[in-house]
Amino acid sequence: MADRFANARAKIYQAHNEDPNKHTTSEGKEVPYETHYAEQMEGYLAKRCPDASDVLKLAVCGQHFRRWEVPRSDYPMTKIGYHTWRTHLKKRQAQLVSQILDECGYPIEDTRRCIALIEKEGLKQGEEEVQVLEDVACLVFLDDQFEQFKDKHDEAKIVNILKKTWGKMGKEGQDLALQIPMTDECKALVQKALAG
Repeated sequence: MADRFANARAKIYQAHNEDPNKHTTSEGKEVPYETHYAEQMEGYLAKRCPDASDVLKLAVCGQHFRRWEVPRSDYPMTKIGYHTWRTHLKKRQAQLVSQILDECGYPIEDTRRCIALIEKEGLKQGEEEVQVLEDVACLVFLDDQFEQFKDKHDEAKIVNILKKTWGKMGKEGQDLALQIPMTDECKALVQKALAG
């Protein structure tokens, strides 16, 4: 069982390591962006749900699987274009990761569960593992992407996005979010969003 999980995780990271986009770590080392992103996701999953199932761990690890192969620019730069792109990505990523689980000997119910998790089925109905995955993705955004993201948009848009992000998280995710170290500027924006 442990071998099956290790094998599937290794295959997911093998793909992440092919990402041509790079991230520079705090130590100044360049790593493929998706490798960095998956490591961040796994780090927050360990805090948010230390006893996560193997399938949830693999779904979290593969949430952005080969995302770089479908650039945002392939779709119209409209709200509908954005949502179409996101929906296509979710379905594609879920399918590709479930194939890895299949290759590694996971039963069909596990591969189906993995698809449901990556596609975030049942999120609005309060499905617990899907909520954990959503919390983890929001935490990584706030911790790892928000600082750069805020420089690309006006304050009203950022505050609105923060409100939406906060609304997507469960109580446990929100509690973890409040512990993220942030610059004074980022903290002020978060406080503005929460006060609204």
